[in-house]
Amino acid sequence: MNTVAQSQDRILAVLRPLPAETVPLAQACGRFAAEPLSSYIDLPPHDNSAMDGYAVRAEDLAAASAQAPAALRVLGAAPAGFVFDTPVRPGTCLRVFTGSILPPGADAVVMQEDVQQDPRNTQCVLFAQKAPPWQNVRLRGEDAKAGTTMVESGEKLTAPRLSFLAAAGISSVRAARRPVVGLLATGDELRQPPEPLPPGAIYESNRAGLAALAQQAGAIPRLYPLVPDDLRATKAALEQAFEQCDVVFSIGGVSVGGMDWVKPAFAACGGQLDFWRVAMRPGKPFAFGRRAEKLFFGLPGNPASALVTFFILARPALLRLQGARDVFPRTFPATLSEALANEDERRLFARVALDARGAARLAGSQSSHILSALARSSGLVEIPPKTTFPAGAIVPFMPWD
Repeated sequence: MNTVAQSQDRILAVLRPLPAETVPLAQACGRFAAEPLSSYIDLPPHDNSAMDGYAVRAEDLAAASAQAPAALRVLGAAPAGFVFDTPVRPGTCLRVFTGSILPPGADAVVMQEDVQQDPRNTQCVLFAQKAPPWQNVRLRGEDAKAGTTMVESGEKLTAPRLSFLAAAGISSVRAARRPVVGLLATGDELRQPPEPLPPGAIYESNRAGLAALAQQAGAIPRLYPLVPDDLRATKAALEQAFEQCDVVFSIGGVSVGGMDWVKPAFAACGGQLDFWRVAMRPGKPFAFGRRAEKLFFGLPGNPASALVTFFILARPALLRLQGARDVFPRTFPATLSEALANEDERRLFARVALDARGAARLAGSQSSHILSALARSSGLVEIPPKTTFPAGAIVPFMPWD
């Protein structure tokens, strides 16, 4: 039986990113750059004013004070986007606005609140204090020089990064194609809401949660009809999903029970199982394999087991298929409000609730069929085998999102 780390390594070792495609910047949020992205221009492209005020020569204000203000003649006004070619010479200044190009000769900007109209000369304004060189000036290229790498290959294209790229004149990016993920739930007892619920039946719930996790990971989920506990039906459902998807997930029927048909059906449709069973709780009956270039994940049917194994073992694979550099769940410190114990030989992923102060406690029963605790949970805390974390311990917390 593989450890969690061994399972993650074995899965990622056989993956390659999907082919790249060109994506308009407006549609690229959440995608992963397939190549480094560099600026075409200097950012800012020219020295410009950081605020509304007056562009001056700093040396003209070297002796300015409240008792002896310096008077400078205003050459005119230059709104943002307007090029003012006349140099600012000794004894002159230019009215500028936020984003205005700094005119030739000027090396500082004094904000308008610190300037007064000269009551004796309507063409002049008064400055009552010094202005250090480059005060309130945004320098050309201080944000990024032309040719600077702005986003590395494999980095996620977040909203701030898209703004950065747009400012550099980039209108589209190359990103790996998003994987299409097929979700198959198996079991004679399953029903699809809002169908009537006869005795012995339950509503199928895993596909909704897994589809949401798949979308959060950047994949495109495709939900297939419920599959009965039958070898022929399971084989047909798998074959259809493999024809239409990059990755296929079966949910339930992956253990060794008399009605567990997923593994034989996968083999019957040409799949090869790489491994089965992982030393984790919940989620021991987990399978991974391949059919040609397509990936197969066999998830347990209990809700907590299905979501936890997807999050820990399958989600990194979906991210790697998109070329992501960082594929494992992010963590941040949380303080335990109560002791958490794992007396098992397997690694435990406890479902915990996190409050606004960063304190974590069990979200409820840790039985793998309990949905209420899963719904209340904010994420997971990983507890090694035969380990107890005392109350007050600071532990890595993995949020679902």
